[in-house]
Amino acid sequence: MIARKANEEDAARIAEIERAVFSDAWSEDAVRETMCQKTAEIYVAEDRKTIVGYIVIYTVLDESEVVRIAVDAGFRERGTGGFLLDTVISEGALKGTAVWHLEVRKSNMAARALYQKKGFRDVGIRKGFYDNPKEDAVLMTRSLETVSGVQEERDRL
Repeated sequence: MIARKANEEDAARIAEIERAVFSDAWSEDAVRETMCQKTAEIYVAEDRKTIVGYIVIYTVLDESEVVRIAVDAGFRERGTGGFLLDTVISEGALKGTAVWHLEVRKSNMAARALYQKKGFRDVGIRKGFYDNPKEDAVLMTRSLETVSGVQEERDRL
């Protein structure tokens, strides 16, 4: 599996995965618009030249937010989500990102466990944030100060 920055030709496949995963899926046009934003980056994971997952991040100064992360159903539980997170965190470390943020459905225990494994910690709740179905969001943050081994990680890069 490889990770790379997404390009315009990837928008249709990203939107296809969006529709399969999210109740509030982004359209292909919305994916393309996001690609044009200065603060946005989209990375895709490919297996045998097929996009099997993606991650969308926004970065401002030394802070980044994971806005979307999704994996095709046939490639879940194979480490794809963790691979994408590792990719953007490593790239962010090279660019000086010190803090990462994200929000996740309170009931999405698999995603929350992955984020915790990657150094994210619960920092708050947004009541009723998600629709379809209505649900709270758990706010999570990962900072260089709270992750052990970060200096070793930076040195390795």
